[in-house]
Amino acid sequence: MNLSNTNRTSRRSLARRAFTLAEIIVVIIIIGVLATLVVPRLFGRIGQAKQSAAVANAATLASSMQQFILDCAGPPPPGSSLDVLITCPSGIDPTAWKGPYVQNKSALLDPWGKPFMLQIPGKQNFDFDIVSYGADGQPGGDGDNADIIKP
Repeated sequence: MNLSNTNRTSRRSLARRAFTLAEIIVVIIIIGVLATLVVPRLFGRIGQAKQSAAVANAATLASSMQQFILDCAGPPPPGSSLDVLITCPSGIDPTAWKGPYVQNKSALLDPWGKPFMLQIPGKQNFDFDIVSYGADGQPGGDGDNADIIKP
């Protein structure tokens, strides 16, 4: 067996397995085109997912607040925050408070990292409202910026 003949054969097989510059450029262009078509759609879905999560989290906080009201025979005083679901507020009988009503302080944040607000008395509901102002943190808005008010 000729050693130089074997080296030539192995070099050819290596050369055939490698990509040419033209093939690499075509693949990069295809990936770029796909990214420009797919990425904007994904960002729209992320906003919708955060909005849905905010609605669900606000509903859970509203249920927790209703349990607080049942246990403590009424809502906390106006101006209170949702921290009443974690620590017993002053002016509430500590034996009546059966909390904490949420697992941790992060449960009091909306998906955009802003705290949910407690409005007493509520503007849409009689006792209280749980409010998130959406992605922009400002009252009003549409889409991702829409206000969420529960219960």
